[in-house]
Amino acid sequence: MTAAWEMVIGLEVHAQLKTDTKAFCRCATAFGDPPNRNTCPVCLGLPGALPVLNARAVELAARAALALECTVHERSVFARKNYFYPDLPKGYQISQFDRPLATGGALDIEVDGVASRIGITRVHMEEDAGKSIHDRYHGATAVDLNRSGVPLIEIVSEPDLRSSAQAGAYLRALKQILEYTDVSDVSMEEGSLRVDANVSARRLGDPMLGTKTEVKNLNSFSAVERALDAEFARQTALLESGGRVEQVTLLWDAARGEVRPARSKEGSHDYRYFPEPDLPPLVLAPAEIDTHRKGLPELPAARRSRFASAYGIVAGDASVLTATRSLGEYYESVARAAGDAKAAANWVMGEVLALANTEKHDLTHIAESPPVAAERLGELIALVRSGSLSSSAAKQVFAALPAGDEAPRDIAARLNLLQVSDDSQLERWVDEVFAEHASEAARFQGGERKLQGVLVGLVMKKSQGRADPKKVNQLLAARLPA
Repeated sequence: MTAAWEMVIGLEVHAQLKTDTKAFCRCATAFGDPPNRNTCPVCLGLPGALPVLNARAVELAARAALALECTVHERSVFARKNYFYPDLPKGYQISQFDRPLATGGALDIEVDGVASRIGITRVHMEEDAGKSIHDRYHGATAVDLNRSGVPLIEIVSEPDLRSSAQAGAYLRALKQILEYTDVSDVSMEEGSLRVDANVSARRLGDPMLGTKTEVKNLNSFSAVERALDAEFARQTALLESGGRVEQVTLLWDAARGEVRPARSKEGSHDYRYFPEPDLPPLVLAPAEIDTHRKGLPELPAARRSRFASAYGIVAGDASVLTATRSLGEYYESVARAAGDAKAAANWVMGEVLALANTEKHDLTHIAESPPVAAERLGELIALVRSGSLSSSAAKQVFAALPAGDEAPRDIAARLNLLQVSDDSQLERWVDEVFAEHASEAARFQGGERKLQGVLVGLVMKKSQGRADPKKVNQLLAARLPA
């Protein structure tokens, strides 16, 4: 049924800016504090209280917009967005409307090997509302105003997304950029990243957009994808049966895997926007905007490209190693210490990430708080590279690294794992294997070369993995007939 229809998606992402205080007052933005502790006359909207713009919030908002290739305007205007709700004590939200901070950006994504460039309509600043809590008291709704006035940016995409998979890829790429630029904690669990999805259905080839609905209550990227598919299926079934899509706001019910109506969808005219009389226009000098642009870190796409070209890493591995800014920094520290970028990549993607997952390390801070210090892991990899330690023995040493500060070589020596390269000792092990496996030895020396691997394995077993396999091979080859 849906083959004749095309999904059209636009996303509105609210990201909490990483500030210590709120957008227009000095109240704390800390998550998890007791309800209504972080409030004051400004964020409560008491008469006579005047807002003062948080300069740090402006800096972070401009940084995010520039990272998303937007044009940051020298002059933007705050407005009052008027609506009534229990968790909005002022009766309005300070936001930006017709003169936003930034417009005209883009974000590149890739799904199933197909690249797409998704337009970003605008990035604007606003304050958050409070939080209504419906499950604290039976038959009543509680209100926590700690979030009231917390600084946000809203990132609005163009309706360029054509599938739930593209929407998921866009959100993951956007979250990564916000993390790289240190703009936001981007924690959906703590409410510092929230997504509203607008979706409509239109017949394939039709240039006109269909009537859109907005889906809210999306607490994960997978929930966004599932909700979009469910709502698109609902719309197409409705249209196929001759019905008409109404412009409504919907809530995603994850337990049932369906959307349900919440209210009719408001238009901008319903909010009666007008310029905020208590705040002057936000003016940014060109030099200030340029300073923010020059202060941007290496962004994910550029880092992936550099890792692939500089370290000879395949694209998929480069994506894993750049998943967070901190993970990329950790990997480069390991590569420098090891002197072998490819081996470092294998160890970080393998043993390190497995250990980090087991111990629940936060990959956004792994460079600052690694499960294994980069320098020590580099030393371990260098031991393998020099032939002092076998790969299997190195894994035993790695398991002991998090327990203390002992050097990898000292751990290997204590565990009797250092490879033996001394010819006399290796010869003794070979002699013992030949004596214990006389039939195989005779066949090998008679020219049955395929037995060499078997004999190497037997020597390695006798040496408990400490024999240098390269030298063992050389010693065995020397015993073959000329």
